[in-house]
Amino acid sequence: MSNSLILHVNAFVTEPNVPFTGNPAAVCLLDAPRPDHWLQSIAAEMNLSETAYLLPQAKGHYQLRWFTPACEVDLCGHATLAAAHALWETERASNHEPVRFDTRSGELVARPEPAGGIILDFPATPPKACRLSPALAESLSIQPIWQGKTKFDAFLVIDDPSILRRLKPDFHPLTEVDFRGVIVTSPSDTPGMDFLSRFFAPWAGIDEDPATGSAHCALGPYWAGRLGRSTLVGYQASPRGAVITVRQATSPRVELVGHAVTIARGTLAL
Repeated sequence: MSNSLILHVNAFVTEPNVPFTGNPAAVCLLDAPRPDHWLQSIAAEMNLSETAYLLPQAKGHYQLRWFTPACEVDLCGHATLAAAHALWETERASNHEPVRFDTRSGELVARPEPAGGIILDFPATPPKACRLSPALAESLSIQPIWQGKTKFDAFLVIDDPSILRRLKPDFHPLTEVDFRGVIVTSPSDTPGMDFLSRFFAPWAGIDEDPATGSAHCALGPYWAGRLGRSTLVGYQASPRGAVITVRQATSPRVELVGHAVTIARGTLAL
């Protein structure tokens, strides 16, 4: 029988200590390595956009893997934020010290912010302009003013935030794109926010992701270039809503800053 602790965490919540916003993630603190099929089955059972698995390596150092209900992914921001929050909250790691994660995207570092948030040091993935299939914009019913791709995703810019908020994609064509997901972004119509975004990834089992840290590794550099600022606040306009601050760090890195709230915790029974 497993002794693995599992937490349900809301990451990138809209305000500190405000639950039921941001993106839910399950965080499983493993007591021993588990086979991939077990990890995938637990993620499917949790049925959240991502389940994060942590396995201790050395003091302050953990292996970190992320699974959607359908597959393992190379990078996930909100589940990394949730993982750091879980380690500090359960006192598996000192909340005064950084934690380091070995991942499929290299080493990632999380450290506490003096204001109570969590800072993630992530690789920047700025979008590069390219022509995308017209069917992509048609499935979203938008007319992009700029389009391109990142390391993982299609990237579409529109000029009307009200259209972004009302998007109701035809998800079937989106399951056939050659990308992890689709980022749609616009200028902000919300005071205190610099840009808006939404993220769709139906082929990975996620029609719409409530908060996507890894997408902000591309959104930050794009909007920093357009707005001429190194620190930006993004609002992900999903039904749950999410707030992610992006700071341009030493190239080619960005810092993602956000807050997390634990909703539930328990022990896996198998």
